[in-house]
Amino acid sequence: MPLFPIAQGIRCWLRCAAASALLACVVAQAAPVAVPDAQDWARLTPAERQARKAEIRRQLDQASPAERKAFRQQLRQQIEALTPAQRQALIQQTRKGWYNLSADERQRLIDERREQIETMSPAERRELLRQRREMLRRLSPEERTALRDRLPAR
Repeated sequence: MPLFPIAQGIRCWLRCAAASALLACVVAQAAPVAVPDAQDWARLTPAERQARKAEIRRQLDQASPAERKAFRQQLRQQIEALTPAQRQALIQQTRKGWYNLSADERQRLIDERREQIETMSPAERRELLRQRREMLRRLSPEERTALRDRLPAR
């Protein structure tokens, strides 16, 4: 008879340990992916930016579709919150970095982005398109014209 209460205690302890472990996993996965500050991002060296980008991509790969959507929305909101002058400076800095890349590196990044979009679900792609259209709608006429002029001819 004395073994029965001990067995119950052990079972109770195991259930609590299992519940705690499950809760820890849920909390660890529920942590949203932090959106980097656009201005701080621009100040990073290419190597630092690449390492940070790989870490964010790894986190996004493990995130749920809702968490990825929240990340994209926060990133877009942060960029849209910049003044036109800040946005233009960020664009110039990004463009300068792009042109400093080798042709092979640019092609690798293009292929990487294409692959990333292809792995999205149709709903995620539609949402991305909706967000891009919304972002374009919020641009000033001058910014839209400048962006349109840089597009390749069809």
